[in-house]
Amino acid sequence: MTIEDRIKKERYQKSLLLKTMGKNPYGNKFKPSISISEFKTKFTSQQNEEFLLLKSVYSIAGRVMAIRNLGNVNFYKVQDGTGQLQLYINKNTIDPTDSSKDQLALIDIGDFIGVSGTPMRTKTHELSLHVKHLEIVTKSLLPLPDKWHGLTNVEQRYRQRYLDLIVNEKSRNIFKIRSQIIREIQSFLDTRGFMEVETPILDSIAGGANAKPFKTHHNALNEDMSLRIATELHLKRLVVGGFENVYEIGRLFRNEGVSTKHNPEFTTIEFYKTYSTYKDLMSFSEELFRHLVFKIHGTYQIPYGNHIIDFEKSFQCSSIARLVGEHIGFSESEIRKLEQTSDIELAFNIAKGRTVSYDTPDLILKEYEAIFDKRSLALHLLYAVFEHEIEHKIVQPTFLVDFPVSVSPLARRKDEDPSVVERFELFCAGMEISNAFSELNDPIDQRMRFELQSKRKMMGDKEAHDMDEDFLTALEIGMPPTAGQGIGIDRVVMLLTNSLSIREVILFPKMRMK
Repeated sequence: MTIEDRIKKERYQKSLLLKTMGKNPYGNKFKPSISISEFKTKFTSQQNEEFLLLKSVYSIAGRVMAIRNLGNVNFYKVQDGTGQLQLYINKNTIDPTDSSKDQLALIDIGDFIGVSGTPMRTKTHELSLHVKHLEIVTKSLLPLPDKWHGLTNVEQRYRQRYLDLIVNEKSRNIFKIRSQIIREIQSFLDTRGFMEVETPILDSIAGGANAKPFKTHHNALNEDMSLRIATELHLKRLVVGGFENVYEIGRLFRNEGVSTKHNPEFTTIEFYKTYSTYKDLMSFSEELFRHLVFKIHGTYQIPYGNHIIDFEKSFQCSSIARLVGEHIGFSESEIRKLEQTSDIELAFNIAKGRTVSYDTPDLILKEYEAIFDKRSLALHLLYAVFEHEIEHKIVQPTFLVDFPVSVSPLARRKDEDPSVVERFELFCAGMEISNAFSELNDPIDQRMRFELQSKRKMMGDKEAHDMDEDFLTALEIGMPPTAGQGIGIDRVVMLLTNSLSIREVILFPKMRMK
């Protein structure tokens, strides 16, 4: 018999003893009158002599986290959802008219108990509850992780998040901050005239992003469906319908790799603002992120890993070509030339042997050259270099601009340079945080882009868009000039909680089956 099996058996026997006493080890009648944080707020500033005048009795419920027995006196640490409190239990002063004293011998670390008593301070001046009555409300059969070492096995923390949340205050705080971040984003948008909406998670066509979807089948309709990879196309339908400023916070699903920055199920917010451009959203983004950072931290400079990230300064802005040119040591004149180039050979020579994704230079040149114009194709190659060699080095908030049409099938072309689109990605702490663009509302151009995506799909690109005729119909009805933006909530939480893995900020991240 393992130690865990022995402990489980002993605790089960205690639960049977409770039943012989007429006590349900899983009862639901105890009602706390105050939370631990409220108790501390109410009495933290009071002194010992003031407690002697207090007659009111307070009831608290929570999980036992520590037990220290000193003969007739016991000290417990009990934890509820708001914090921890010390309990002072003197067997000689506990209520003799109920079963409190008998139940005291049956309590283990991990049990939920309900206690009633009066506030006091111990000889070490620690605020405590002097317990007069106690009862076990939930008997724990399995032990918690060792209190001195905590739950340090990273994989176990993710697989058994309930244990992680019980014993690791840092984890609890991360998810409290996550909730606050989402509320702050909602409030920020609500006060600026945006309306929150909900769109389908299941759909016949997975569109709005370059990503491989999860497939499923609806039995009643006998229809193959996909989990959504983006909320974009439905939100833009709502803009067509007259909801001018809308947003949605929701789960997306992409059948892709898992890493410290990627989870197959993740949360984003997308919002759309009419009569705006991607440049308007740059200013909007700076305002939003400064608001979030200051609300969470009370300052604009925050730590992330070994860096201090400054959100007070204006965000940097750079083209893809410029960052690649600086990365490989080009002079300023060479960088300006590279930013204007349609020289595929130059871009090919830069990218050759550097990239490791499906977008290798050879594949692009052999199969995509007939689809894209030369300037867009050259920028496509440079973007592949950026993805694999540069983006993880960007620490301070930086807008990346001048994306090729080839990787932006839903973005509006620049009037002065139709090979690139009005788009930015916001990078910070070595990862993409946000993606935004002036929306393509020309139905003729959009149909052509979808057709090019269909060609890419035929060439084996599993992330290329499907043709969405209903969305094209919506554009033909007419969508006003609009700019839209998507922000990765999980990565924002990573950034604002100094978490280096996305699994730290998702309550139940996807793990490989044992």
